[in-house]
Amino acid sequence: MTKPFFYSYFFIKHKQIISYLFVFIVIIFTQSCTAPKNTTYFNKLVRDTIIQTNLIKFPEVAIQKNDLLGISVSSLNTELDDKFNKTTIIKSGSQFGDGFLVNENGSINIHFLGFVQVEGLTRNQLREKLEKELTPFLKEPIVTVQFLNKKVTVMGEVKTPQVVLLTEEYTPLIDVLVKCGDLGKDAFVNDVIVIRDSINFKQVKHLNLEDHTLLSSSWYYVKPNDVVYVKSDLSRTYKEERLRSIQILASLGVSVFSLIIIIINALIK
Repeated sequence: MTKPFFYSYFFIKHKQIISYLFVFIVIIFTQSCTAPKNTTYFNKLVRDTIIQTNLIKFPEVAIQKNDLLGISVSSLNTELDDKFNKTTIIKSGSQFGDGFLVNENGSINIHFLGFVQVEGLTRNQLREKLEKELTPFLKEPIVTVQFLNKKVTVMGEVKTPQVVLLTEEYTPLIDVLVKCGDLGKDAFVNDVIVIRDSINFKQVKHLNLEDHTLLSSSWYYVKPNDVVYVKSDLSRTYKEERLRSIQILASLGVSVFSLIIIIINALIK
């Protein structure tokens, strides 16, 4: 049997098998070039629209024992400002920085004023109180007060899971996710879990980041000590793993088929 005749005989006899194999390889490589599903926020939002929302009035967070406060003072007397801001900071050893630690008596120790009772006050109430009490010492003092120990824990399918510091009482969930590098490629945006502390229980809320109604929800804002867990889309991960396995098998099949052709070619020489 001559070589050209053998090739003709082989391909005619196995024409159907070769056709199936060719179609199978084309399908696999076509699927491998398919663009992955994009992770998007609010993809149900109508273009150029207005969302009617009710403004939510959140109560200000009261200062508690063991809170860490960042307090700075500015006035028309810069020398006294520097003295106040540099010498009254308590080294707390906190991972969030240095500040005024509210002691077990609910007070902080401030230059000029000594121990000041702050427990139960809001940031704005404390700011007004300090500006009033510092007036005899500083000319037109302006005080700013921030929390240094309020945090949100973000974990799961985000690019940088971390503990995010909150200097304000309420911060949009989107801001917190952006601080973590945004969602990962396998994030399940339809089911983001927020766990929130209440007085005697914990609230668990499942949020859909594709749904624009979240913008008018009170859960759009995180609260201190919230835990945000971004789930992974396991179905997408499974499909990608399955596709990779099929591609490996297809490549192996092509290699085996090529090897058979080489062996047959060598045998008929």
